[in-house]
Amino acid sequence: MTIPYDSPVAPAGIRARFVDNINGLRIHVLEAGFETPGRPCVLLLHGFPELAWSWRKVMPVLAATGYHVIAPDQRGYGRTTGWDGRYDGDLTSFRFVNLVRDVMGLVFALGYRSVASVIGHDFGSPVAAWSALIRPDVFRSVVMMSGPFGGTPPMPFDTVGKPLPAKDPIHEDLAALKRPRKHYQWHYSTRGADADMHRAPQGVHDFLRAYYHYKSADWSGNTPFPLKGWTAHELAKMPTYYVMDRDAGMAETVAPYMPSSAEIAANRWLTDAELSVYSTEYERNGFQGGLQWYRCGTDPRLQADLQIFSDRTIDVPSAFIAGRQDWGIQQRPGALERMQKSACTRMTGVHLVDGAGHWVQQEQHEKVSRLLLEFVGRAR
Repeated sequence: MTIPYDSPVAPAGIRARFVDNINGLRIHVLEAGFETPGRPCVLLLHGFPELAWSWRKVMPVLAATGYHVIAPDQRGYGRTTGWDGRYDGDLTSFRFVNLVRDVMGLVFALGYRSVASVIGHDFGSPVAAWSALIRPDVFRSVVMMSGPFGGTPPMPFDTVGKPLPAKDPIHEDLAALKRPRKHYQWHYSTRGADADMHRAPQGVHDFLRAYYHYKSADWSGNTPFPLKGWTAHELAKMPTYYVMDRDAGMAETVAPYMPSSAEIAANRWLTDAELSVYSTEYERNGFQGGLQWYRCGTDPRLQADLQIFSDRTIDVPSAFIAGRQDWGIQQRPGALERMQKSACTRMTGVHLVDGAGHWVQQEQHEKVSRLLLEFVGRAR
C-alpha cells in the first residue's frame, strides 16, 4: 500500500497525509500551517514532471505568516491514486474541467468554502487559471507561474455558409524544416513518450537531473525573447526541450546537457537528495499519468468543453511569476500579452525573477515566497 512521505523526507513544519474520496481519488497532500484551525487557505498546484514536493521551500514561509498551505500530488502524479494511467485508458478524467473538480473537491473536503489564493506552476498554472475563471467565489485570487494564460478558446461564430477553418500546418512545417523538428507537447502525446523517459538509458534519476538542468538558469543557453509568431521557423529558435529534433526522444534530447559532478555537488536549489524524491516516484509510477494531461491538451475533442467559457475572463485579483531565463513564458507567442490585456481583468503584476529558469519556485524560492506573500496579502 502506498504510504505518505515519512518525516525524514518531508521538511520541518510540513506533514504528509492522504485525503480520501475526492472525485474518485485518494490524494496525497503536503500541508504546512495546519496546527492552528481557521487560517486562510492557500492552494499550490505543481506541474510536469514535478510533485507537491516542488513547493517544499515555499510552504513554510507562507505558513509562518498565518496561512494553511496545501499542496497535492495532482491526478496522475506521485502518491495520489485512483487515476487511469493506461495509454489506451479513459482520458476524459484528465480534462481541465475535471482537474478543477479535483482541487475544488479537495479544499471542500478540508472544510474550506473558499481559498485565499490558488497558485499554479507549469501545467498547474492553467489549472489554477481555470479554477479562478470557473469558480471565482471559491478561488478568490490566482497566481500563474511559468505558463501564461492566454484566454479562453473561442466559440465559432457567424460560420453559416462559410468554409471551415484550415488545419494548423505547424507540425508538417516543423517536420519540413532543413533540420526536421517536432513540438514537445505533441511528442509527449505519443504512445512511446512514457517508455522513452521511464526506461531512459541513463536511468530516471539522471534523466531528471539533465532535464531540470537544461530548463534552469544554470544552463547559460536559456536567454528567451519574444517570438514573432506561431510558425515553424520561429518555434525552431527555442531550445530542443521545447522544439525537439524530429527523430529524438526526450531522454536523448536532454542527455548532452547532463551537468558535471561538480555542478551537481554545487547545486543548492535541487540537491541530489531532493531530486531523489522525484526520481523515486517516477521510477515507481512512470510518466504516463502526467503525459495524459498533454494528450488532453493536444486533442481538440478533449478541449471542446472549454468553449462553454468562450469570452469569459479571470476577474479575481491575479499575478504572474516566472523565471527571467524561462522559455516557458514565450513558447506560445502572444500569450503573455493576451493574459495582461484581455484574459485577466485585475492583474496586479508580471514578475520575471532573475536567476531562475523554468523551476522558479525552487531556483529562487526566497524571491518567489516574498512575491507570493505580497500578492496574497493585498488580494485578501
